[in-house]
Amino acid sequence: MIRYALRCDRGHAFESWFQSSAVYESQRKRKLVTCPVCDSAKVEKAIMAPQITRKGRGKTVEPDAAPATQTPEPAQLVMAPQERELLSKLRELRDHVTKNADNVGQKFPEEARKMHYGDIEHRAIYGEASPDEARSLIEEGVEVLPLPILPEDRN
Repeated sequence: MIRYALRCDRGHAFESWFQSSAVYESQRKRKLVTCPVCDSAKVEKAIMAPQITRKGRGKTVEPDAAPATQTPEPAQLVMAPQERELLSKLRELRDHVTKNADNVGQKFPEEARKMHYGDIEHRAIYGEASPDEARSLIEEGVEVLPLPILPEDRN
C-alpha cells in the first residue's frame, strides 16, 4: 500500500492510500480520486517526505515531521471560513440524526421499505445501504437521504 499526499485544483490538501502507483494513476484518470472537501476530481500528488525504516527496529520515521500536537489538520490550513462553517453544520446534522434516530444497521433498506408501505409505524432511522440498495429505495419512492461524509471519515 502507498500513502499519497494529494492536493486538488482549489488547494485542499488530503491523504489517501492506494494499492500501487498504477492503481492511483488508473483511478485518477477515471476521476475516481476526488477531494473530500470540494469533491473536485482535478487531483495531483503533493510533495511529501519519504518514510524511512530504521534497521533492526522496524519503526518508521518521517523526516522533519513536527510533533502531532503541533500540526493542525490539513483541512484547517486550507479551508475558507465559509467551508469551516459548512463542515460544522454538516457535523451538527449528522450528530442530530445519530442522537435522535434508531440505528438499524444493515437492516436499513428492509426497515425503510416496511415504513414506506405501512407495515410498521414510522420512526426516524438510519443505517447502512449499498449504492444499489439506496438507488432501489429511491426508485420505489422511499424517501431516503445519505448522512454527510466528513473529511475525517475518509482517513
